[in-house]
Amino acid sequence: MSFTQVARSCGRFAAALTTVRIASVAVQTQSRMLHRIAVPAIGAQLTQESRCRWQTQSVRSYSAKPPLSLKLINERVLLVLKLYDKIDPSKLNVNSHFINDLGLDSLDHVEVIMAMEDEFGFEIPDSDAEKLLKPADIIKYVADKEDVYE
Repeated sequence: MSFTQVARSCGRFAAALTTVRIASVAVQTQSRMLHRIAVPAIGAQLTQESRCRWQTQSVRSYSAKPPLSLKLINERVLLVLKLYDKIDPSKLNVNSHFINDLGLDSLDHVEVIMAMEDEFGFEIPDSDAEKLLKPADIIKYVADKEDVYE
């Protein structure tokens, strides 16, 4: 018996009980208790049928990063920098110096490096971060770190 068949028969039984106007308390109690009896029975029946009919198949999922290209790295670096509130997007290009051209200070430079770490998912050591003073430097660093050569 399927789930819909059980539900229909329970629904018909409940409708029949409510249409019969018997003053007996037992009938009213039975109609109230119907859902407590029918629902567990339906659940048990479905679990028994599902063991027989349902087949599971193992699927292996890989969580590798999407492949990067120099163009994609360039776009992502420039997008992160354009979204940074202290950088004027009209002055930004690949060869803009963070301190001289864009007017950032050392704290802003650290925040930019942290944003790049978040964007690309790896940590940039402080010794390397001091050398990344232009977007082109960051693009080259990320490409070297991710083994992207074109």
